[in-house]
Amino acid sequence: MTLYAYKGIGKTGKNVSGVKDADSPKALRQLMRGEGVTVTSASVAKGKSGGGGGKGLSKEVDFGGAFNKVKRIEVQAFSRQIATMLNAGIALAECLEALFEQTEGEKFKHIVGEIRTSVNEGSSFGDSLANYPDVFDELYVSMVRSGETAGNLEEVLSRLADFMESAAKLRSKVKGAMIYPVIMLVVGVGIMGVLMVAVVPKITGLFDAQSVQLPLNTRMLIWFSDFLGAYWLLLILGTIALWFGFRVWSRTEEGRNRWHAIVLGMPLVGPLVRQVAISRFCRTMGTMLKAGVPMLKVLETSKAVLGNAVLMKIVEEAKRAITEGESLAVTLKRSGEFPPSVTHMIAVGEKSGALEDMLLRVADSYESEVETKLDNLTGMLEPIMLVVMGGSVAFVVFSILMPMMEMQKLTQM
Repeated sequence: MTLYAYKGIGKTGKNVSGVKDADSPKALRQLMRGEGVTVTSASVAKGKSGGGGGKGLSKEVDFGGAFNKVKRIEVQAFSRQIATMLNAGIALAECLEALFEQTEGEKFKHIVGEIRTSVNEGSSFGDSLANYPDVFDELYVSMVRSGETAGNLEEVLSRLADFMESAAKLRSKVKGAMIYPVIMLVVGVGIMGVLMVAVVPKITGLFDAQSVQLPLNTRMLIWFSDFLGAYWLLLILGTIALWFGFRVWSRTEEGRNRWHAIVLGMPLVGPLVRQVAISRFCRTMGTMLKAGVPMLKVLETSKAVLGNAVLMKIVEEAKRAITEGESLAVTLKRSGEFPPSVTHMIAVGEKSGALEDMLLRVADSYESEVETKLDNLTGMLEPIMLVVMGGSVAFVVFSILMPMMEMQKLTQM
C-alpha cells in the first residue's frame, strides 16, 4: 500500500484533508467514498512517487503541518506503545501499522505512516526516524540505532519513554514556578502604569491652584507621573529596542558566553540554572550509556541539552580529553563549574564500571533538589512581590492623601 495525501468534500459539504493508505488513487477514492468523502485531489505523500503534482501537494501538506506541530507527549506515547508491543513479540512493521491506525494527530499520523513505509521498504528503524529531526532528535535516533544493533530495541524505547517523561516533569515544574512571578509582574506594572498615566495627573491637578508646599514624596510622584505621561511611547519603544539589541548580542558567540557566565554567577538563579542543566546532562548521558551508545557520541549529544555555553564548552573539552585517555571526572572537576559531589560520583562510576547508574542517581538527586528549591523560591517570591506591589500602591495613596489633608486643615483655619 501507498500513503496518499488527499483533499475532498465531506458529508456536510465542508472541505476536508488528510492522509490514507490505499493501493492506488482509484482505490483511495472508493475507500473515501465509503466514508462519505468525495476526493477532489490526491497524491503520494511527500512526493514519494508520481509526478510534479505530488510534490506540489506535499508542500501544501507540510506547510499546514507547520501550524500543527507534533507534541512531545505523542512521541513519548509512541515510544512506550512500540516498546510494549515489541515485548509482546509483535514485529516492528506490525507495531507501526497498528500505531498508524490509532494515531489521532494528523501531522504525527502522516509521519508514522511514512516511517512504516520506509521500514517496509527495507530501511532500518533508526534511519527512518532520522528523516524527521524536528520530531526525533539526535539523542532519540542514536539510542534507537544502538538498540537495533544490540537487539534490545524494546528496552531502549522503554528507557526513552521514561527519559521523556522525567524531562517533561522537570520542564513543567520549572515553567510552573515561573508563571506566578510573571503574572504578578505584568499585573503590577499594568496597575502602576494606569495609576501614573490616567489617575494621578487628574488628582494632582487639584494641587496646582493651591499654594500648599507639597511634600517631597508627592513632588516625586508628580514628576514621575508627568515623565511617564510625556514619554510613555518612547519608553515602550526603548524597551523593545533594548530587548532586540540584547537578543542580537546574546546570539553572538562572545555575547552568549558572557551572558551565560553572568547567569551562572547570579544569586539564587545561578545555582538553580546549574542544577537544572547538570540534571539534564546526567540524565541524558546515563540513558544513552545504558542503551550502549559510544561515550564520544554520548558526550556530543548530551552537550546540547545543557543549554549553557560555559558548561557546553567544558563538555567539549572533556570530549577531547577523553580521546587522549583522560578521565571524564578529572576534566569536569578541573573546570570548577561542576559541583564536587557530581564529579566524585562520576569518578566512582568510572572506577566501578557503573558510570551510567551513577549518572542516573545524580540526575534523580538533582531533580529532587531542583523541585525543593523551586518550591522554596516560589514561596519566597509570593510575599516579596505582594509587599512590593502593596508598598508601591501605598506610596501613591500616601503621596496623594498627605497634601489633601494639609489642604483640609488650611480650609478649616
